[in-house]
Amino acid sequence: MNPIALRLLNQQLICPQFDNPTEVVDYMGAMQAQEYRMMRWAVGMRTRKPSAKAFKRAFDDGQIIRLHLMRGTWQLVSAENYWPLLELCAPKAMAVTKGWMNSNKISIPEEEVVRTRKIIVQAVAEKGSATKEDIVQALVERDIRMDEHRLSYHIRMAELSGILCSGDLLPMKATYALTANKVKKTTRMNRDEILMLFTRKYFQSRQPATLEDFVWWSGLNVSDCRKGIELLGNYLHAETIETPYTPFSQHREFYLTNDCRTQGFRKGKYLLIPPYDEYLISYKSRDIVLLPNYKHKAHNNRGIFQPVITYDGVICGNWTPFKENCQVEFFMGNHSSDIQKEWTIYKRFLER
Repeated sequence: MNPIALRLLNQQLICPQFDNPTEVVDYMGAMQAQEYRMMRWAVGMRTRKPSAKAFKRAFDDGQIIRLHLMRGTWQLVSAENYWPLLELCAPKAMAVTKGWMNSNKISIPEEEVVRTRKIIVQAVAEKGSATKEDIVQALVERDIRMDEHRLSYHIRMAELSGILCSGDLLPMKATYALTANKVKKTTRMNRDEILMLFTRKYFQSRQPATLEDFVWWSGLNVSDCRKGIELLGNYLHAETIETPYTPFSQHREFYLTNDCRTQGFRKGKYLLIPPYDEYLISYKSRDIVLLPNYKHKAHNNRGIFQPVITYDGVICGNWTPFKENCQVEFFMGNHSSDIQKEWTIYKRFLER
């Protein structure tokens, strides 16, 4: 069993099964969206015919939503999953946010939350899709001035309360919309049902993965993650898999689903992976695809992730997304720069 091939297949990075971006985001459960421009490629490259315009349509129509959800970071979720995942993840995310506020010595009294939120909601309602600058202007007009850090906490708390979500997709700036105008309510689920849904989506799209990987990615506590695995019953099974870069890995227990994709892997394939992609950020231990000696080429200890190149799923270089021509640098193995085909697919994605 080749764990790298399984991850490529089940992450939809080779032989993708989906035609539109919404299907991808729904299948993945949640996708890291830290980099506003590159999140589009992270989704698009997992479709059969990558198109930036198709992503924008889905985003503007409210089929794909961007918000702070897990680990205090930006995520993409489908409209179908928005309400249940918000209910599951918001309490932990709110606790993380308040912990950051305390560490930064920022205290926001409830009176300020109520007053500021009323102004933000009115400003966003008037604009339909409002930038942070629009919100700042609305506050200034009411003689309220606050630094960007403080305002970000107000916006984040409104997101986690289900008041604000992403508005229309602009080239460079994030916008905000009223969730009530963007996302329809879905059938209410109990907590166990949501936890089971969340767990299933993680393992079906990231397998093989460990319990520790799931705990890291989800931001939930260990007991919730164990319960999610237990709720899935026989749909998940554990296997011991040997990985190429870590001799001790044979002692780690990986979970796979009974419908794990195993067919379709082909050798000799390059991929241009965007920064913060789920191919790396989904896992606490990334040594299956990344040689520890080159970890700093992919990400640092402060959570900054770089665009990387994979060859047969193994990370071997870096690339530059925002240049006119293909610029790559390999740091592992003997590679030519013959990845023009993948660069052409990426450029065509931007044009579509």
